[in-house]
Amino acid sequence: MKIITLCGSLKFQHEMMILAEKMSLEGYCIFTPVYPVLKNIGRTEEQLIKLREAHFKRIELSDAILVVNINNYIGDSTNSEIEYAKKIGKEIIYYTDLMKYN
Repeated sequence: MKIITLCGSLKFQHEMMILAEKMSLEGYCIFTPVYPVLKNIGRTEEQLIKLREAHFKRIELSDAILVVNINNYIGDSTNSEIEYAKKIGKEIIYYTDLMKYN
């Protein structure tokens, strides 16, 4: 079973959730970012750092990352995740490349 971490802008949260469900049904083990669902909650800088560290740990545990780059958009955070994945030798898959074949 291939383990894949989804990476992308949280403005694509809905699309990432759909993708995670579809890929899980196909037999992949999918790690996702922690999606903000609680309204009116402020996150401290320390909490944001912990979320980032946890996401990088998911990348370490994965076989690959899937970059959800709808309309070819890749923000700064996602770019740093891509660079980290490259540094530790992970396969990098781009959503826009997958959609060419579907």
